[in-house]
Amino acid sequence: MNLTLRVWRQPRRGSEGAFKTYEVKDVSPDASFFEMLDQLNERLNDQGEEPVAFDSDCREGICGTCGVMINGSPHGPQSGTATCQLHMRKFNDGDTITVEPWRALAFPVLKDLIVDRSPFDEIIQAGGYISANIGAAQDANATLVPKPAAESSMDAAACIGCAACVAACPNSAANLFTAAKIAHLGLLPQGQPERYLRTVAMVETMESYFGSCTNFGECETACPKSISIDVIAWMNRDYVAAQWKNLRKQGQQA
Repeated sequence: MNLTLRVWRQPRRGSEGAFKTYEVKDVSPDASFFEMLDQLNERLNDQGEEPVAFDSDCREGICGTCGVMINGSPHGPQSGTATCQLHMRKFNDGDTITVEPWRALAFPVLKDLIVDRSPFDEIIQAGGYISANIGAAQDANATLVPKPAAESSMDAAACIGCAACVAACPNSAANLFTAAKIAHLGLLPQGQPERYLRTVAMVETMESYFGSCTNFGECETACPKSISIDVIAWMNRDYVAAQWKNLRKQGQQA
């Protein structure tokens, strides 16, 4: 396959960037998208040019660092797939492919295709920890968990924090990410001690960085793990309940 790439190049945070066009030849249809970029970078390096900087670690769709916009779509044309697992057979010989970083105010571009995702870390840190002291390891059936709750929790826990939901949302909202992180703990018995304090802290941290959710639904479509926007409804209900429960708890302490 012979391809034309339009790649966003930006030397550093806060500097001006622009698209630059490259020709990439003899790309195997079985190559992954990043293997194709590796092929480009090898050529640029041989020519004494600066390689294209992009985030990539596991290349197994687990770590969430790989996300880029491909022809205007987060992670590219294949649904339920992270960029690192996208293969070139999803494109046609002679295609022009535009590759750019996430576009969101909360994610400033650091270099080329790499953005600063630290606001996601802030949301996770706001959630704190679970204080339940369980002592030694218990039997697997010591804490009973209803099967629907366990399955919903596991579905939410599949979130890899790639931020495709933010990149796809017209409002640059992070509700799908935050809701998934809140739900996968809040649905389980072990997550109950700090449940409502955690919900309020994570939601309010999210709102300090990101736009508001208005239920466009693009986040669910863009998510490489196909997490349902049902978790956002769950988070919203939990947040309303948390406001009342936390206020009541403060009154009791007073």
